Amino acid sequence: MTEKSDSNMVGSKANLSTSLVDLWFLLPKRRKVQLGLLLILTLLSAIAEMISLGAVLPFIGIMIDPNRVFNHPSLRGLIQMMGLTAPDQLVLPLVVGFASAALMAGAIRLSLLYFSTRLSFAVGADLGTEMYRRTLYQPYSIHLARNSSQVISGISSKSWDAVWSLHALLTLPSSLVILVALLATLMAIDPMTVLVATTLFGVSYGSVTWMFRRKLKANSEILARENINVIKALQEGLGGIREVLLNGAQQVYCETYRQADLPLRRAEGSNVFIVGSPRYVMESIGMVLIAALAYGLSKQPGGVAAALPILGALALGAQRLLPTVQQAYASWATLAARQSSLAEVIGLLKQELPPEASAPTPPPLQFIESICFKRVRFKYLTDGPWVVNELNLTIAKGARVGIVGTTGSGKSTALDLLMGLLAPTEGEILVDGRPVTGERLRSWQRTIAHVPQSIFLADSTLAENIAFGIPKAQIDLERVREAAMQAQLADFIESLREKYNAFVGERGMQLSGGQRQRVGIARALYNQASVLVFDEATSSLDNETEQAVMNAIESLERELTILIIAHRLSTVQRCDKILELAHGKVVAQGSYDQLLEQSPSFRRMALTVAR
Repeated sequence: MTEKSDSNMVGSKANLSTSLVDLWFLLPKRRKVQLGLLLILTLLSAIAEMISLGAVLPFIGIMIDPNRVFNHPSLRGLIQMMGLTAPDQLVLPLVVGFASAALMAGAIRLSLLYFSTRLSFAVGADLGTEMYRRTLYQPYSIHLARNSSQVISGISSKSWDAVWSLHALLTLPSSLVILVALLATLMAIDPMTVLVATTLFGVSYGSVTWMFRRKLKANSEILARENINVIKALQEGLGGIREVLLNGAQQVYCETYRQADLPLRRAEGSNVFIVGSPRYVMESIGMVLIAALAYGLSKQPGGVAAALPILGALALGAQRLLPTVQQAYASWATLAARQSSLAEVIGLLKQELPPEASAPTPPPLQFIESICFKRVRFKYLTDGPWVVNELNLTIAKGARVGIVGTTGSGKSTALDLLMGLLAPTEGEILVDGRPVTGERLRSWQRTIAHVPQSIFLADSTLAENIAFGIPKAQIDLERVREAAMQAQLADFIESLREKYNAFVGERGMQLSGGQRQRVGIARALYNQASVLVFDEATSSLDNETEQAVMNAIESLERELTILIIAHRLSTVQRCDKILELAHGKVVAQGSYDQLLEQSPSFRRMALTVAR
């Protein structure tokens, strides 16, 4: 299951056309309708371009020789209807009409740019949110197997690649439609010249496209790969800043960052050059063509003056045609340069959602009697060893249970199974005699609170950290105070100037280790959990602070079921029952004094701690 999900997420080998088709089917219906409306606007823009360009020829003709147009038999009726009596009266209406057509074409193209850009970034926001949602809903086993740098890169950085790809995808058809409209209009003016120019520009851009296609694909793979490495370097360097400072490892991490960032910047710079460089060559070729055309027309009867309307129309057409061709090419190049990142985005968007993702949040399960493990076995990999093996145990409601054992004995995995974060490979877990599966699993998880060794604290207030995950406006401050009091944290908070509105700093840096652990306990109590799980929650504390935290735990209501994983036996000394695990099995259980008598390995652990 994990391998399949990861392969979906990192789909950098998918080709561009497949990714674009997948992207279309993943868009919400509302966005597809908006894209359809944008296509209509594109067609209107093409028509406006044809009208404004087609008006150039009569406009220049009237400006040069209004008598010829005034006396033209086919226009006689229209001229009389307008009430015009002299040739020079044609100039003002035509100027107004030509200017109106140009303004209309500009307004429509501006609207097309505005709406296509706005839609691209709106869809980008949709995609980013959906990727994050689908990632958060993935099972715990998948999160364990993933590289967090890769996921963060996909959601934050590569979602922008999807935005730019979508923007290019919207720009490309609009450019092609306008390009066809311009060519059709110019063909009506001078077919031979337009045919020669079209062939020349087509061959030129086709050659450039063929020449750079592999480089763009290689750059897309570099961007996708090095983006992950940049985030990884930042996470590792800043996440371990204490050790980096103590070991003087700044230069090592700077070099790691540089080795990832430099290829990334070079690939981006290469893409910018590939996208923009053809424009300058084509503009030069276009100017040469106009000059050659002007020379050719000057040799015809009437000279340049007679050919000026055609020359002006073709010059204006070229002025509009070249940017449109360049825009179409740039859109293709952008898509090609970001195809690997787009494939990863598609992979994140294709993550399967569990049924509860769209279901309302269930109420907490009413835990009444006991939790029972029946021949539970678990392993992380299909061909891996059993981490939990034939585990049979019963935990009564309200019990204080300590779990000890050497590293790798299966302690944390057993509690992950109990919390429903992992599913048993074999056997079953029962709560009050019924299996914890399906819809019942989410209800069961709502009765559990987890206090790990390292409490995650957001850079916000104490109240927000105790009521973690609750919108600020919905926090029950009275419940926050009660939870803090039960966790023996209230006296400290009340001594602060800002009390519950005091900020804890990033990762709780302004709190001591014991205070952070008490915040974790208060958070569990605020959620009104009936089962509290402490996973090495006091292992990093000194003896005095650990004792204070254990006193806080000991003072909690007896209705609460508490499970404590610990390496130090002093942490579990006051538990009702202690389970000793080895190789995923319970090898001994009883009170602290009973295990000292019955279990040689437990006695060895106690003696080691005493020394």
